[in-house]
Parts: sequence; C-alpha cells; structure tokens
Amino acid sequence: MREDYSNQLDSINQDLVVMTQLVGIAITEATQALLEDNLELAQSVIEGDAAINELNVTVEELCFKIAALQAPVATDLRLVMGGIKMAASLERMGDLAVHIAKQVRLRYPNPSIPAELAATFREMGEAAKKIVAAIGRVVESQDTSLADEIKNYDDTLDRLHRELFTAVLSDDWSHGVEAAIDVTLLSRFYERFGDHAVTVARRVIHIVTGEPYTK
Repeated sequence: MREDYSNQLDSINQDLVVMTQLVGIAITEATQALLEDNLELAQSVIEGDAAINELNVTVEELCFKIAALQAPVATDLRLVMGGIKMAASLERMGDLAVHIAKQVRLRYPNPSIPAELAATFREMGEAAKKIVAAIGRVVESQDTSLADEIKNYDDTLDRLHRELFTAVLSDDWSHGVEAAIDVTLLSRFYERFGDHAVTVARRVIHIVTGEPYTK
C-alpha cells in the first residue's frame, strides 16, 4: 500500500515534467510559426494543446485522490496541493503558446509582426523555450538553486516586452494601430509565459523547503 502511495506521488512529478516538455514544444513551434508565417505549424500548436489539458486534468484528479484517501502531511501534502497549482500554471503556459499560434492563423497569409521586430520576438521565443526547460529540470530534480536561472530568463522576457512596448509607442512607428495592438498582445503573451514559469519555480521551493509561497 505504501509503495502504491509513493508511486502516486512520483506520478505527479512525472506528469508535471511531461507537461513542461509539451509546453516547450508548443512555445518553440508557436514562435517558429510566428516568425515564418507558418499556418500549418500554428495549427499543430493549437491542436496539440489538448494533450497538455488532459495532463492537467490527470494531475488534478490524482492530487485530489491522494488528498482524500492517503491524508498526506508535510512535504507530501505540499506536493499534492502544489501539484494542482503547478499543473494549472503549465496548462496556462500552453494556452499562451496557443494564443500566439492563433494570432498567426488570424493574420495569415499576412505576417503577424513587422520584419524589423522579428529578431526581438526570436529572442523572446528562445528565452521562453529555455525558461520552460529549466522548469522541467527544477520539477524533476527539485533543485531549488535553479530558481535564479529561471528568474534571469523571466527578466529577459520582461525587458524585451518593455522594448516592444516602447517601439509601438515611438514616433517612428509606421505600421498603424492594428499592428501595434498585435505586437503588444504577442509580447504580453511571452511576458505572461515567463511569469507562470516563475510561479512554478516558487511552488517547488515551497514544496522542498516549506517556506511560505509568495507571489
């Protein structure tokens, strides 16, 4: 019975790691679709979100089952409760990748971003890919020292978001209001992606150390 309980706890972590892998694929492909105006790839991201959603439900149901039947305490309880929150954050990160892909689909066959901003969005996509990969390592290893790495990637996303916001407000902006709105929204999706990654990292710190979770 105890072995089954341990396996259930391990399953939470394993499913969360798989979620990070799927989210990593989603944000990588969404960025590629954005930069290449690739409708087929954008549609693949949209359809692939179902697998992330299903894992979110699986983790949530397992956590509730363990809480109800096993009465976990201490670290185990924090893992069970935190697992629900982490899965929800990862599911939301998948949704943000989908939002980017849907923007590509909405504007196709026209580009979603001005050509001169492609390098900035490429850098955002790279930071987003790295931050979710780091989250996967944190969840799998429970190595809280990796939190600084995650914060650095989040800082990069925040900086690039501010740069893009400044660009669309500049007197030199010549692409009109619609393009300004598109760029601002897309940039915000990446910025929020990073915020959710930081949330997951803080949940892991809470699970491992017992320190109160802080936003």
